Amino acid sequence: MRTLLTTLHSKYIHASLALPCLSAYCGCECGEILIREYTVNEPKEAVLAQIVACDVDVICFSVYLWNRVAILELVACLKQIDSELRIVLGGPEISFEEETFFNYHLVDALICGEGEIPLKSLLSSWEKGETPTLVAGLRLPEHSEPNGLSLLKSLDEIPSPFAAGLVDLTRGLVYYESSRGCPYTCSFCMSSLDDQVRSFSSERIEADLKLLMDNRVAKIKFVDRTFNYSNPRSRDIFNFILQHNQSSHFHFEIGAHLLDEETLNLLENIPAGMFQFEIGVQSTLPETLQRVGRKASLERLAESVRYLQKNTNIHLHLDLIAGLPGENYQQFLQSIDWVSALGADNLQIEPVKLLPGAPLRLQAEEWGIKFDPKPPYTILRSKNLDFVDLERLRGIGRLLDLFVNSGRFSFLLKQLISDFSRLSLLLEDLDAYWREENLYHHRRSLRELYLEVDLYLQNRFVGRKLAEYRELLGRDYANHERVVSGSSPDFFATNLDEKENAAVRVRVKQELDGIERSGKIQYFAAVFDHLPEHSGRTILIFLYVAKTASGLTVKELIL
Repeated sequence: MRTLLTTLHSKYIHASLALPCLSAYCGCECGEILIREYTVNEPKEAVLAQIVACDVDVICFSVYLWNRVAILELVACLKQIDSELRIVLGGPEISFEEETFFNYHLVDALICGEGEIPLKSLLSSWEKGETPTLVAGLRLPEHSEPNGLSLLKSLDEIPSPFAAGLVDLTRGLVYYESSRGCPYTCSFCMSSLDDQVRSFSSERIEADLKLLMDNRVAKIKFVDRTFNYSNPRSRDIFNFILQHNQSSHFHFEIGAHLLDEETLNLLENIPAGMFQFEIGVQSTLPETLQRVGRKASLERLAESVRYLQKNTNIHLHLDLIAGLPGENYQQFLQSIDWVSALGADNLQIEPVKLLPGAPLRLQAEEWGIKFDPKPPYTILRSKNLDFVDLERLRGIGRLLDLFVNSGRFSFLLKQLISDFSRLSLLLEDLDAYWREENLYHHRRSLRELYLEVDLYLQNRFVGRKLAEYRELLGRDYANHERVVSGSSPDFFATNLDEKENAAVRVRVKQELDGIERSGKIQYFAAVFDHLPEHSGRTILIFLYVAKTASGLTVKELIL
């Protein structure tokens, strides 16, 4: 018997961790197992052709909210192509809607919850020509009622898919799992259904990480729901990485409120560019956190984030969720200001999703939440937020990415935020302008984005204030995009006199004498009259060095 384990990713760079783990656990008892991965962006006919060419007897799909619709379309076609094919569905989208999927009359089995035990039981039975044994987590059309979920007592029972060569290490990103389960019971999260936190052994974790680091995997993303649920355990892993890492970057989802003093001190030793922490704040309203069952001290979280920001090189990514029970539009704006004041590198806003099986979905009526019944199940309105408010927050989230998280407007934003007094007020005003001009529905180059911001500034400000803002915009632009003399945007003043131009050429020559002459080197000079750190007329020179390996680097010089 030949079995195909497959899924559809949202991007090519993504690589499955579930499929290699399942294959490693099933082993040789289940016949021959193939793994193939595709993306939702590939034409359906092309994916079908590749799947059929595998010439298998069983096809197992890993189903998530981003690929559910596409996979069900593939399943319908595959059954038309070969009615004898056995189709198995598993993954988060499957585990709590058994009746929905069996109603298609196209599915031969469902794997609900943790998949290793039920899938191995199913495939080994089919391999032997036997009727499958009904184990926990396995649903069959004739026995589709829930029968519990299976959990491995020891995660080390799963042979390492990395050591077995089942994981593609060439895509630049590898997902890694050192534990399963979560100690918290947040009602909006599927992990709240598995509060039995289990960890792989330290020996197994170290062997896997050493293999990945030795292979110089560019980015290793831990998928543990709360990586640092145990400070001694997380310190051991951090120390091991520090001792053996060569060039890999690591991403962790952590609870900042759990970090103890010893761990914080250790994290001061992390080199720049090695670690990124994703920290779920979700809401700063105590009543809302209580309603969703999130037990985390905001005071302790804030202390840890400030410490990390001040004393470490770790990139900090903080999350807020819009639409949680009890938080209205103005309160959410206050959450944005509270989190932004912590000084993290990135702040992300996402509307809450009412995931199948998540407690919040079962409580939707109680909280007056209406949501899209189709993936990704996004909230549409609630008692506290109507659709218009949610749309405004969704727009503000996009503007955060464009202007704040991108780091491309740091000079301008610093002054704008100071003048508006709160980041949320600036974002509100930007959102209003973006909607007035219907700008959310257009893709644009980086140059076009700066030109749009210039129009916003001219629409909102006049006189000296406008001149100051346009200079700051120009400084941001020149530090992130090569400016060509003669075609620069008109927020640049290029009226240098002959003496100033001569001085610029001398200054550039002096600078070039001190650097390696590799790659293409260009420069651009402009006049600035309102720089915060310099009074009066100032010439800034932007030196651009383009190298094949490292891309464009910019150095700002003051004449």
